[in-house]
Amino acid sequence: MKVRIRVIPNAKSEQVTREGDGLLVRVKEPAKEGKANRAVIKSLARYFNAPQDAIRVSSGFRSRNKVIEVSGR
Repeated sequence: MKVRIRVIPNAKSEQVTREGDGLLVRVKEPAKEGKANRAVIKSLARYFNAPQDAIRVSSGFRSRNKVIEVSGR
C-alpha cells in the first residue's frame, strides 16, 4: 500500500493525523542526517501496527512531502 504523507520536523509532539487523502506526521527530530525520516518510520510503524522494516520511503527522501510504502497491507 502506498500512502502520501507530509512531514513536520522539529514539532513539539509526535503524532500522525489524517489530512485529506494522506497523513500528516509530526516528529520531534530535526531534518538532518536522516533523523526525521527514521522518526517518521517509527511513528508510522506504531500508527499502522506494523514492524519498522515493513515501511519504507519510496520517494521524497529529502522533501517534506513523501510517498511511503507499507508492506503486507
